Formats: sequence, structure tokens, C-alpha cells
Amino acid sequence: MARVAIVTGGTRGIGEAISLALKDAGMTVAANYAGNDERARAFTERTGIAAFKWDVSDYEACQAGCAQVAEQLGPIDVLVNNAGITRDGTIMKLSYEAWKEVIDTNLGGCFNMAKGVFPGMRDRKWGRIVNIGSINGQAGQYGQVNYAAAKSGIHGFTKALAQEGARAGVTVNAIAPGYIDTDMVAAVPADVLEKIVAKIPVGRLGQASEIARGVAFLCSEEGGFVTGSTLSINGGQHMY
Repeated sequence: MARVAIVTGGTRGIGEAISLALKDAGMTVAANYAGNDERARAFTERTGIAAFKWDVSDYEACQAGCAQVAEQLGPIDVLVNNAGITRDGTIMKLSYEAWKEVIDTNLGGCFNMAKGVFPGMRDRKWGRIVNIGSINGQAGQYGQVNYAAAKSGIHGFTKALAQEGARAGVTVNAIAPGYIDTDMVAAVPADVLEKIVAKIPVGRLGQASEIARGVAFLCSEEGGFVTGSTLSINGGQHMY
């Protein structure tokens, strides 16, 4: 029977690439999304991957969503915590609401989803969890104290949960992407983007498929001896 995987934020950008890579690896994929129903429908029509709607910052919604996926597709073997948002601003301008929303979604979502799948993985003695961090969680970024804190927290969360899962056959790893050619990055003004690319030693933005290939390896049978690690895929921009 095919492994069942959930990819949060799995219908667009890096998440879509991850969903497709896991499908190509033979898994049955559930792509979670939070808001855009029309885009989710188009994603399912284009890829054949089922989309499930819930907000990862909502603990109860995550438990219900995981139960729904398990009922429809089977026990969940793989979780990729990819969902994330930005609410940028210097601390002088950043509201408490903008701080809390990013922490609750980007970091809290990892906890909420892990609570929904980790017990079953442990009981079945096999599981893969991959958390998508960020270069800005490793190096920091001006105007992103909320985002950087959440992403940095993901790396600590990963190392701690990996210790809980190791003897039960559950690996937990993180990937820290650099600047990737997605809709979010495409919205950056051209002059600013040029300066960003100039700081990347390989001289280009990354591709979502390059992140997805890293995820696919960590979620595979062959990735079973890798746990508690952070794989930086950033073109050499931050060597950590």
C-alpha cells in the first residue's frame, strides 16, 4: 500500500512542488490549504492530488483534518509542515496581532500537525516529518522578527522531536530554503531582487523543485538514518 502524506500549504509554490514530488515517489498525497478554494480546485484538477481545507494555526482544526485524511486515504505516514505566512515590519511598527499570527501559523502549525500524526507513526514504527524552515530563521532578516523567530523555532522543534521519534522509526528533519523563484519572491521589486541575487554565490534564485527533491529524499525509505538535521538549500548564501 502506498504511503500517505500530508503537505500543509501544499497547493501552491514550494508546497505544490513538494506535493508533486511525493506523488511521483509513489505516495498518496493530501495537500492542505487555508483559503483559496478556486486555486485549490484548479490544483486538484491539474495534478489529481486531493486538497483539504483547514487552518494550521487552529489546533482543533488540525486534529479534525488529520482524522479526515486518515479516514479517506489511510494512516498518515509522512507530514511536511510547509504552510507559512509573512507579516513583515520592524518591531517599532509590528503589531502584537502580526507577531502572534505568524508565530501561531508558522511555528504553532508544526506542533498542531505533529500532534495529529506523531502518535500513529510511533505506534506503527515508521514515519517521516519534514519541517520547512528558512534561511531567515538561521541568519535573521531586517523587518522579520516574527518570521525569523518562528522559523528559528522550527529548527529547535525539529531537533527535539527527532529525539522522541528516533527509536520508534520516526525521523524528523528540517529544510531551510534560501530565496526561491515563487510568486512571493516574484512580487519583490526588481531592484531589490537584483540585490538579493547578487548575494547568492551560485548567482540565481532557487527553484521550488530543488526544495521538493530534498523533501522527497528525507521522506523516503533511504532517508531513514537522517534525523534531527537541517538541510540548507540556499545556493551558498548562508553556510550554516
